[in-house]
Amino acid sequence: MTASAHYRAPFGPQGANPIDAATATKLLSIALSRGGDHADLFFEYRAAGGLVFDEGILKSASRGVSMGVGVRVQAGDATGYAYVEDLEWDSMKRAAETAAQIAAGGGSLKPTQIAPVSIARRYELGSVSLDAPGPMKRELLERAAKAASSFDKRIIKSEASFAEEIREVLLFTADGKMAHDVQPLLRFGVRVIAEQDGKRQEGSSGGGGRTTLAYFDTLSPEVHAKRAVDQAIMMLDAREAPAGQFEVVLAPGDSGILLHEAVGHGLEADFNRKGTSNYSGQIGKVVASELCTVVDDATLLQSRGSINVDDEGNEPMRSVLIEKGNLVGYMHDRHSAKHFGLQPTGNGRRESFAAVPMPRMTNTMLLAGPHDPDEIVRSVKRGVFAKKFGGGQVDIANGDFVFSLTESYLIEDGKITSPLKGVNLIGNGPDVMRRVSMLGNDVEVSDGIWTCGKDGQSVPVGVGCPTIKIDSITVGGTKVG
Repeated sequence: MTASAHYRAPFGPQGANPIDAATATKLLSIALSRGGDHADLFFEYRAAGGLVFDEGILKSASRGVSMGVGVRVQAGDATGYAYVEDLEWDSMKRAAETAAQIAAGGGSLKPTQIAPVSIARRYELGSVSLDAPGPMKRELLERAAKAASSFDKRIIKSEASFAEEIREVLLFTADGKMAHDVQPLLRFGVRVIAEQDGKRQEGSSGGGGRTTLAYFDTLSPEVHAKRAVDQAIMMLDAREAPAGQFEVVLAPGDSGILLHEAVGHGLEADFNRKGTSNYSGQIGKVVASELCTVVDDATLLQSRGSINVDDEGNEPMRSVLIEKGNLVGYMHDRHSAKHFGLQPTGNGRRESFAAVPMPRMTNTMLLAGPHDPDEIVRSVKRGVFAKKFGGGQVDIANGDFVFSLTESYLIEDGKITSPLKGVNLIGNGPDVMRRVSMLGNDVEVSDGIWTCGKDGQSVPVGVGCPTIKIDSITVGGTKVG
């Protein structure tokens, strides 16, 4: 995909003032002038916009652009980093000189001759949403809000939002790589509040990905509005959640956020390089039920977490992390891969040019198992069906977690019955993975809503899983039994 003519980085190959290999080589030479094992340049241009429709009007509209370059020098385990938003030569030179100060003494490493690398095309689009007229996007929001209010008279508030961006990146590395990518992204969301007999409940639905407005040809604003309304109305009749140890069935798709947080972060190699993950030193050992195979897969077409190239110039692939219960690998950036004597997996990601890259997930999924989803539910005498997750907290060092559920139900005698409120799942990620006793054949990937935070940086990600039965997990509720 090429950048929109309206939103094109001036430094990019098609831009007004492209950064060429000769300029990049000069900057890399300055960055390595005091020594160091590696250096790279990360140019980024980001154009973003947002709309919020609330109380019958377009409540807010925003549009912004950011641009800059980050210069990184690595010397052993130390990293020097500097960035500037001014791409004049003197400014970029100062950034390279600043990053170089991490190294001591004269430098002997020289940049390799730079050549473009071929990258995948996982989200090549004919158009981008930022180019679409504003009234067209406003209409999508208005349709969602109006539909939500019309579906049920108990809906007292409906809000719709739309966020979009284009991120164009250009990378140069001291070992001779040049990579260029344009990464589109959009996210649509609907939130409603229902009220009855003094009780209020929220419902929400949303989606998107690295796609165009054609997304709405399949999942219209009205579809998302109906999902949000159904959730809110259903939860008006929710019972107090039971507390104690229960069998829990996780719904396919978004339940993968539990896997992402409680297991995935512990498989990012920087934590294992430092020995602070529960999975440190566990390669080759059994860490989950033999039913479980976990992958991080950046190759999914137009998925929110997919990327053609990571923020270090490496192509991300489909990395198997846990295979039939055995830990077989971590997600690596350049630094951790060098530490373990391996090749980078293409998981070096950063929030922007102002941040250093680190191992991050893309689309992290638990693969399908052999069981029919209905069979899984029928196997539960009394338990909880977890359909939608809210916020959560995780201790990466040991995998302990607490997650709140925004939509969940009681399972009684093999049937999903009453909706529940106030449900929290409390447990340990590795322990939960060992307690997986049934795994559905219905794996789903989340519909483009998740953003992952780590060390102050946020990046878009995807999660996915099939229906999962966990034999025993602590349910934190307000009713005993």
